[in-house]
This record gives sequence, structure tokens and C-alpha cells, in this order.
Amino acid sequence: MEKLKERWDINSNWALVAILLVFAINGSFAAWVAKPITAFLGLSPDTVSGWLYYPLRILLIFPIYQLTLPIVGWCFGQFKFFWAFEKKFLTRLGLGFLFKENN
Repeated sequence: MEKLKERWDINSNWALVAILLVFAINGSFAAWVAKPITAFLGLSPDTVSGWLYYPLRILLIFPIYQLTLPIVGWCFGQFKFFWAFEKKFLTRLGLGFLFKENN
């Protein structure tokens, strides 16, 4: 745990526990939200091949997860950490232009 605290520049054990809880809760939340969306779209393992359904569901979960991560982080008092985390992650995916300031 000390390596994570050092890598993420975290000082307290509470902050580390909160961050790990946010990752866990947000992953479950994103999967939970994706289920009714796939049902609304008429997608289920019964209606389409599993080879198509599960990749589509993962592609749906990914943006939900990215959008809700800072929100769930805010609920645990870790918005600053997760906002920086999102900017870094999305920049690595080539979406850094979303965070450029126009001066």
C-alpha cells in the first residue's frame, strides 16, 4: 500500500481506502447502469450472439465508467484525484484535446 500512496502522492490511509472504494463502486455502478441501456436497445444474449453482445456491453460500460468516476470520487471527497486521473487517462487514449485550455 505504501507504493500506491507514493505513486499517487497520497498521504493518508483513509484517502487510499476511499480511492480503492471509488474504483470498486464505480465499476459496479457502470455495469449496473449499462444493463437497462442494453435492454432498451434490445440487446441481450438471447437476441444477439454472445460474441457481439459482450463486446458491445463493454464498449457501453467504458464511457459510463469514465463519466461517473469523478462524480463517485466527489462523493468520497476525492474529486481532485479522480479529475487528474481522468485527464491523464484520456490524454493517453488520444483524447487530451478535450482538456486543452483556449488562451
